[in-house]
Amino acid sequence: MSDNSDKTTHFGFETVREADKAGRVQGVFNSVASKYDVMNDVMSMGIHRIWKDAMMDWLAPRPGQRLLDVAGGTGDISFRFLKRAGRGHATVLDLTEPMLIEGRQRAEADQMSDSLNWVVGDAMALPFEDNTFDVYTISFGIRNVTRPQEALNEAYRVLKPGGRLMVLEFSQLPNDGLQKLYDLYSFNVIPRMGKLIANDYDSYQYLVESIRNFPDQDTFLNMVRTAGFDNAKYRNLTMGIAALHSGWKI
Repeated sequence: MSDNSDKTTHFGFETVREADKAGRVQGVFNSVASKYDVMNDVMSMGIHRIWKDAMMDWLAPRPGQRLLDVAGGTGDISFRFLKRAGRGHATVLDLTEPMLIEGRQRAEADQMSDSLNWVVGDAMALPFEDNTFDVYTISFGIRNVTRPQEALNEAYRVLKPGGRLMVLEFSQLPNDGLQKLYDLYSFNVIPRMGKLIANDYDSYQYLVESIRNFPDQDTFLNMVRTAGFDNAKYRNLTMGIAALHSGWKI
């Protein structure tokens, strides 16, 4: 059996041991949990709400479906899903308990409490049986997973045959000039806003770096296919600042 203790991965632009990454990521989200929704507005210039609605438009939730929303901390995707489906069930899973606590404190959580579960868990080792869910979503979370391919493999495992995967994540702009402009904004504005709003420069510096380290749209599409998903495709949002990847367990 090989020893994985010396395997390394990215934590932003820093190289860290794989075994240490989850704890470091938890530290970031413990730090930003109470301001996470506000900072999503800052990081996306307010557009993340439109992107999440676009995700629901493509997903087209149906009554009675069971959703697993991974890295779903504050519940944004689950709330949207349940409103669109009319009736159904959502399980919100997150590695960081303070994020789930923030989600449970939102008004929508009270209104939908009978249709919601909140679970602390790891995307790479989901605490669910095979073939359990109709839909798996992960929104702005997979770039923080130590081994994203394992998370995609787990998504495939817990989905029922006919189930749908949908991943919303910051991505890469196809135009080098626009990418440079966006990087200028990201690296110069976002950490300073993190300091101003959440009194936390370093966590937002990490979040910006993690976006730049994440695979581009086509590379990630191949990872979705490698996990076993069929009819896999993606759509760019706002010129590629974010991307939606979709796949089906056939």
